[in-house]
Amino acid sequence: MIKGSKMNSKVIGLDIGGANTKLASSDGTIVELHYLPLWKNTRLPEVLKEIAQRLQPEKVAIVMTGELADCFEDKEQGIRFIMSCVNSAFGISNVSYINSLGRFQSEADDLRELAAANWAASARLIGEEIGDCIFVDVGSTTSDIIPILSGEHKAGLTDFERLVRSELVYAGTLRTNLAALLEKVKLEKGWCRTASELFATTADAYLLLGKIDENMYTCETADGAGRSKTDAMRRLARLVCADLSEIREEDIYEIASQVKEKQISVLAEAISEVAERNGLKRIAAAGLGEFLIKEAAERLGFECISVSGRWGEEISKVFPAYAAARLLSCKPF
Repeated sequence: MIKGSKMNSKVIGLDIGGANTKLASSDGTIVELHYLPLWKNTRLPEVLKEIAQRLQPEKVAIVMTGELADCFEDKEQGIRFIMSCVNSAFGISNVSYINSLGRFQSEADDLRELAAANWAASARLIGEEIGDCIFVDVGSTTSDIIPILSGEHKAGLTDFERLVRSELVYAGTLRTNLAALLEKVKLEKGWCRTASELFATTADAYLLLGKIDENMYTCETADGAGRSKTDAMRRLARLVCADLSEIREEDIYEIASQVKEKQISVLAEAISEVAERNGLKRIAAAGLGEFLIKEAAERLGFECISVSGRWGEEISKVFPAYAAARLLSCKPF
C-alpha cells in the first residue's frame, strides 16, 4: 500500500505536458507549475536543468502528455525529445518513467506506452488511497474521466481510445477556445452565433466569474493582452464580434456563465457514460477545475471526494506529478 510510506522532498515527480510542466515532491512540500509550451521554441531543456541544480533530487518520476504537441512528427518523436531533455538534466540513472498502465516502464516495454500517461499515475494512487471510484481531473486543457476498480484503472490506454469511450474530454479550465464550447449564446437581443476564431478562452470566463484569479491565469491570452477583468471582458465581447461599446456588461457576464454551464453539462454527460459502463457512482475530483467536477457530481447525485480536501489545493492542481513522486517513493531500489 502507498498510504503511510516514507516520503521526502528528495523524490520529485514531473508531469510534462504540451503547455505546462508540473512538479511536486513526494512529501508535498514542493509544488511548482511552469508554462513551457513545447511548440514555441521551448525552454524545457533549460528549465529542467535549472530545477535539477536548484532541487538536486535523488530520484525523479516522469509522466508526460506533451508528445502530442504538433511540433513533433509523431508521438514517438515527442517521447524521445522529452526523454532526452529529462535524462540530460537529471541523469538517466536517477529517472523513472510511468506508463499508461500506471507502472514503471522497463527497457523491454514499448516506448509509446509512455504517451499520455499522467492520468494513469494519478489513477493508481487514487485506487490505493480511495478505492473504487471515477477519478476526474479537470486541468488547464483537458478533463480525464478514469474508472477505477479493485485498485486498477479500466480506461483506454491511448488518448484516441479514451476519447472514443468518453474517458477524455478535450476541454479545460484555462486554454479551451470558447468557440469550441458554444455555437450560440443567449443575449438580451436573442440567440447569437459565435465567431469561430480564437478570440477568448475558458480562462477569461472563469476569471470574470471569480473561479480563478490573475495568478492562476498561467497560459497566454488569446490576444496577447493582459489578464485583468477588463481585458477578459474585451476578449469575451469579440466572441460575438463586438467590442465593449456595443455589448452590455451583463451580457458579457452571461456569456461567461453559459461557458460554465456548457462545460459542466458536457462533463456530467461523459461522467454518466463512464459511470454506467463501470457501475460506479463515486467521484474523486482533482485539478484546477475541481469546482466544475463538484457541480457535475451534484447534478448526477454522485458522492464527490475532493483531492483538495484530502491533499491540499496546490497538490490537486499538479496531482499527476505528485502521484508520480509518491509512487516512486514507494518503489524498491
